[in-house]
Amino acid sequence: MAAVTEEIAEEALRLIRVEYEELPAVFNPEEAIKDGAPRIHDKIIPNTTTAWEDFGVVREARPYDAVSNISNQVLITIGDIEQGFRKSDYIREDRFEIPSTAHVALEPHVAVASFDSSGKLDVWLSHMGYEHKRFWLAKTLGLPISKVRVHKTYVGGAFGGKISLFPYEFLVAYLSRRAGQPVKIVLSRNEVLSTCYTSRRFIVNVKTGVKKDGTIMAQHVKIIDDVGAYRYSSPTALYLGHVFRHAIYNIPHVKHEGIGVYTNKLPTGPKRGHGSPQMSFAVESQLDIIAKEIGIDPVELRLKNLRKKGDVLPNGDKLESYGLPKAIRQVAQSSGWKKKEGNQPHRGMGIGVASMFSGAHNYPFGSAAIVKLNPDGRFTVFTGQTEFGQGADTAMAQIAAEELGLTVSDIVVVSGDSELCPYDIGNWLSAGVYVSGQAVRKAAADAKQQLFAYAAEALHTKVDELAIGEGCIHIKTQPDRAVTFADLYKYGIQIKGGDPIIGKGYTKAVPDVGFWGGSFKGTATPSKGSGRFTDAYGFAAAVAEAEVDKETGKVKVIRITVADDCGTDINPLNVKGQLESQAVMAVGDALFEEVIIQQGRVINPSLADYKIPTVLDVPKLTTISVQDYEPKGPFGAKEVGETARAATIVAVANAVSNAIGSRIYSLPITPEKILAVLRTRVK
Repeated sequence: MAAVTEEIAEEALRLIRVEYEELPAVFNPEEAIKDGAPRIHDKIIPNTTTAWEDFGVVREARPYDAVSNISNQVLITIGDIEQGFRKSDYIREDRFEIPSTAHVALEPHVAVASFDSSGKLDVWLSHMGYEHKRFWLAKTLGLPISKVRVHKTYVGGAFGGKISLFPYEFLVAYLSRRAGQPVKIVLSRNEVLSTCYTSRRFIVNVKTGVKKDGTIMAQHVKIIDDVGAYRYSSPTALYLGHVFRHAIYNIPHVKHEGIGVYTNKLPTGPKRGHGSPQMSFAVESQLDIIAKEIGIDPVELRLKNLRKKGDVLPNGDKLESYGLPKAIRQVAQSSGWKKKEGNQPHRGMGIGVASMFSGAHNYPFGSAAIVKLNPDGRFTVFTGQTEFGQGADTAMAQIAAEELGLTVSDIVVVSGDSELCPYDIGNWLSAGVYVSGQAVRKAAADAKQQLFAYAAEALHTKVDELAIGEGCIHIKTQPDRAVTFADLYKYGIQIKGGDPIIGKGYTKAVPDVGFWGGSFKGTATPSKGSGRFTDAYGFAAAVAEAEVDKETGKVKVIRITVADDCGTDINPLNVKGQLESQAVMAVGDALFEEVIIQQGRVINPSLADYKIPTVLDVPKLTTISVQDYEPKGPFGAKEVGETARAATIVAVANAVSNAIGSRIYSLPITPEKILAVLRTRVK
C-alpha cells in the first residue's frame, strides 16, 4: 500500500480483508527431507544426483528435484576419511545446533527511490556495496544498469544484513516509477526482525579422530542448513563452513558435506562471519571435549595441530601470513590460562580459534579506485567502498595519504556512489581494506609516479633523485629545490597541454582467477571445494572467563581476551574497536540471542523480547593485535571485523562448560539449559 502520508496508507490497510487458504507446512529441516513432507517449492534442477543416506534419508540416488525440499549440496573430500579414522586412537562424534540470530543494526532498513523524466532511477539505500544492489534493481526493473544510480548513505550498522536486494527496495523503485514521484519506505524494528533474513541455522554433526598425542587425523562434518523459504546464500555458507576451518588445522583426512533444506520459515543469510561462528562453535567445542578426555591442555592441543606459515592449502591458497600460533600463545598468556584454567570453583575458562579470508570471488570479482589531484594540492579518492560504521572512509584516506606522503586531512574521500566511483567488490567477506584498500594504494601510487614525472621536468632532474612528502616533491640532496602538488596541478594544465594528474588502481581478491566470454578459469567451485579462493587469511584466538550461578543458571562473563592477526594495523584504534565490538556481540550469540520461530512466525520481533547485550553485560575486554605482515595487502594489511566473533562465541561456551562440568550442545546457553544439565547430572 502506497499513499501520500503514512497515516492514509495505514488506514487503507485496515480496510483490506484477506481470506487465506492454509496449506500443509513443515518447520523442522530433518522432517522436511523425509519422503512425504510438504513441498515448499515445485522446481526441477536437472542433471544433479546424490544420495542422502548420511543425513538419515534412505533412498536411491536420484535428481534432487525429486528429493523433498533439498535446495543445494556440498561435498568436499581431502585424503581418505576412512583411513584417517583407522589410524586414530580416539574417535568422537557429536551433534551441535546453532539457531538464527538477528543483525540488530542501530539503523533499521530504509530506502528512497526517485525516477526522473529520462527514465533514470536514483536510489538511496542502506547497503554494504552498491554493485549487487544496482545489478538486481536493473535486472528486476528491466533497466540498463547505467540508468540506475545508488547514492552513498551513512549506514548505521550492517553486519552482513544489508547485502542482498530486499523486496521493499524493489518495491520502492517500482512504486516511484508508477507514481512518477519519490517514494520512501522505512521498516520498523518489528518489520526488520519479522521479514529480513537472519543468520544461518545450522545442525552440525562432527566426527573427529585423533592420535594419543592429540594429533588430529580425520574429521567428518555433516551440516543441515535450515534455509527457510528461500535458499539465498546457502551454497556459499556450506562451502565457507569448510573454507573458514581448513586454514587453521592441518588435518590430513577431511570430509565436509552439507545440504540446504527448505522450510516454512524466515530465510537466512550472512551475518558477520557467514558460517564461521556456526562451524567454530561445533568444531572448537568438540576439540575441548577431546582435549579433556585424552588429558591434553586445550591450548596445547590446538597449537599442536596448527598449519605453518607458507603452507599451501588443499585448494591452492597459500598462507603467506599466519600469525595464529602467536595469537594463541599471547591470548593464553595475557588471560592467565595456565594459572586459572580448571582451578576455580563455579568459574571456567574456554578458548576458541577462528579464521576468515580477506576478499573472495563475488560480483564484480575485484575493485578499482581513482585518485585525483585538486588545484589546492589535496587529493580526492573515488572508491566504491561503503562506509557503514566500520571506518572504511578513514582507512581509504589513510592508505592514500601514506602512499602520497600526505596527512589524512589532505585526502577527500568520495565513496559508495555508483555513478561517481569505479566498480567495487563491496564490503563483505572482509574485502574492504585488503581488496578495495589495495586498489586505492595502487591508484595513489599511479598518481605519485605522474607527480614525479612532472616534478623531474620542472626541476630539470631525474625521477630517482626526487623525494616526496608534506605536499611537495624536492631534490633529495637539495631540499630547498621543490615544487608543491598545487604547482604540479598548474604545470599539467599550462605545460603539458591540460593533462590532469589522475591515478588509477585496481585489484582482485585472487589475481589468477578470472572469467571471459562467460567461461570461468580457475575459479572456486563451492559444491566441491576446489579452486583458489583468496590470497590472504585472517585469524583470531579468544579466551573467555565466565562465572555460573548454579542456583539460577545465570552466566556472568568476567573477562574476554582476543588476539587477532589482521596483518598491519592501518588504523589501530579501529582495529581495537572492531575486536571489542565482536567480543560483545559474541556474548549475546553465546548466551541469549535467538530469533524464536513458532509455526513459521517470529514471536520475539522487538528489542523487548529479542535480547542483545547491554552495557551491564560487557566484561573486561583485552585486545591484542598480532601484526603478521601480509605481502599482498596494502602496507601488509588484511581483514579485521569478523574473525574474533566466531572465536569468542565458542570461548564463552567452553568457559561455561568448564564452569559447570557439563557440555551444552546448542546455542544460546540459557539459564534453563544450564539448570536442566545440572539436574540431570545430579540424578
